[in-house]
Amino acid sequence: MTEPLIERETRGQIGIIRMQRPPVNALGHGLRVAIAEAHRDFEADPAILATVITGSGRFFSAGADITEFDTGRRQPYLTELIARFEAGEKPVIAIVNGIAFGGGFELILGGDYIYALPAAKFAFPEIKLGNMPGAGGTQKLPRLIGGPKALEVILTGDAFTARQALALGVVEAIADDEAAALALVEKAVADGLPRRRIRDLAMAGSPDELDAVAAGHLKRARGAPAPAKALEAVRKAYSTPIDEALVWERDTFLALNVSPEARAARHLFFAEREARKVTDLPADTARRPIASAGVIGAGTMGRGIAMCFANAGILVTLVEQDETRLNQALASVRATYEAARDKGRLSAEAVETRLKLMSGAVDLPALANADVVVEAVFETMDVKRAVFARLDAVCKPGAILATNTSTLDVDTIAAATGRPQDVIGMHFFSPAHIMKLLEVVRGDKTAPDVVATAMDLGRKLGKIAVLVGVCDGFAGNRMFINFNREAQILIEEGALPWQIDAVFTDWGLAMGPLSVMDLAGLDIGYHIRKARGPQTPYPFTTADRLAEAGRLGQKTGRGWYAYREGARRGEPDPEVEALILSVSREKGITRREIPNEEILHRCLWQLVNTGYQIVEEGIAQRVSDLDVIFVNGYGFPRTRGGPMFFAQETGLDRVAADIVRYHKEIGPHWKPSAHLLERARAVKA
Repeated sequence: MTEPLIERETRGQIGIIRMQRPPVNALGHGLRVAIAEAHRDFEADPAILATVITGSGRFFSAGADITEFDTGRRQPYLTELIARFEAGEKPVIAIVNGIAFGGGFELILGGDYIYALPAAKFAFPEIKLGNMPGAGGTQKLPRLIGGPKALEVILTGDAFTARQALALGVVEAIADDEAAALALVEKAVADGLPRRRIRDLAMAGSPDELDAVAAGHLKRARGAPAPAKALEAVRKAYSTPIDEALVWERDTFLALNVSPEARAARHLFFAEREARKVTDLPADTARRPIASAGVIGAGTMGRGIAMCFANAGILVTLVEQDETRLNQALASVRATYEAARDKGRLSAEAVETRLKLMSGAVDLPALANADVVVEAVFETMDVKRAVFARLDAVCKPGAILATNTSTLDVDTIAAATGRPQDVIGMHFFSPAHIMKLLEVVRGDKTAPDVVATAMDLGRKLGKIAVLVGVCDGFAGNRMFINFNREAQILIEEGALPWQIDAVFTDWGLAMGPLSVMDLAGLDIGYHIRKARGPQTPYPFTTADRLAEAGRLGQKTGRGWYAYREGARRGEPDPEVEALILSVSREKGITRREIPNEEILHRCLWQLVNTGYQIVEEGIAQRVSDLDVIFVNGYGFPRTRGGPMFFAQETGLDRVAADIVRYHKEIGPHWKPSAHLLERARAVKA
């Protein structure tokens, strides 16, 4: 027998609807029906003077059942349920016990009064799914708290607490627990609580106040439609009759819902959750306790990783063999935290708490009792193996020994120890305390509980952890190297750096691949290529000559671009163009005009073909994991869903046909992935 989706309770003059649809009280069809029936019955009962709706556990309601976006919805729709609340004769009061997101928040706004418990959280996350609120949120929240504050809530999509909700004017009061909240409601009803439909509140202020709030969001949207539509919706709250505005809002929501951006966002929503799962690990795999950590290397990466642990409330020791560099690193960490405090992103108390969790040391024995140690030293195998040999000697049994290598063989590093089962890769992305991606690299002998612990630890550190296997560059860098290589080939064939960068910024990247090289420093890639030895094809000749000439990018004022003093954006440089033409002549390449679409597809299809090879080889668990990697680690636009999803949207049969043609026309590095060809045939069939 299935459990009921709601619990009904009568308490004096109030009727209580308590949602209990695990795990998040998603407002699916069955729950909507149950709420509507209970509200109808309370409306019909003359002994009941008000209806209270609340949730159970950690959730009021996480909002709409997102699976219905693709499978179809059935009446009563959420908008119809809310309209029933508003059409009734008796007040509807929400007691928000926990998370009230999206449609759950809109359900609340369909009532009269809102009370919160301390654990309550509110958000309209639709913007992060390529959409905007569609069940009254854009019209009612502005009436409740004012247009500018409501627009900020809608455009950020970020959650805010009960205390913040009280300050914003969303809630009437915060009660210690449900019993206390019900007592407040009972008293108010006994005193003759009137109807106060939020939809009927008058708008204050001017729509001109919205522009300043929206400006930064619209710029960051890079043409994605949802932020502009959300701004338009809130504007309507000032001048358009609410029933007319609600129809427009719903129509716009439905149109946005089938947009490419929304499909991409939903893909990532599910892909990021799927990436948490390790297909060959039982759910009850033991985890190792992590109460303390060590980080070796106090450079930019090591400092960032140490901050990740402190941010998560884990004691961390930062080890740097030179005491002066160690002190400079700790001072840099303090400065970073204090800058966040000064910008209002951290409280003074949080800064001091995090700093107290971090200590420094100049030798590895300081890590003898650490539960996990992350090595972040210079990216050479000899150095890393030496560090792990010492860790093997000083760390306690059962400690997890992690390397932050971005390309090197984790199995070779593990072989420097007598406990390869305890060794794993934890590849953070720079800046580590900001970037969301963590590649967890499973070695050939890594123990299952170490894998499970590292994946869980990634989430505790605020990261999106994706499991990958050992190969040159793992998943992300192996793919990205091929992406960059194709850009270099295109430069030798006839494209110019600024054309390639423009193609990708127009597509949605914040920076093109050549601008990224200038930002990172051309010497970085130069030294990696020299260490790797000869490669075929080798189209980095121009990049190498720029590095050898001291044109290292932004830090020297010249790289692929020329930079005016203090400028972050480069300008096309005739000297670079002359060098490119010279290299093409040396290699006997007849340059040609290359269409923008060819540039886009050749670089992206290299990512896609390599990605399918990686899945085929078992380096990644699933194709969607690669989208998670590129969106969260390489700045690929969420509005595109990642390179693999973009290929699926384009049509895998078309992509495969392009790759087969490039293989014939360009060379062996375009050999099609068998897995891609198989998937393309399946799609076509």
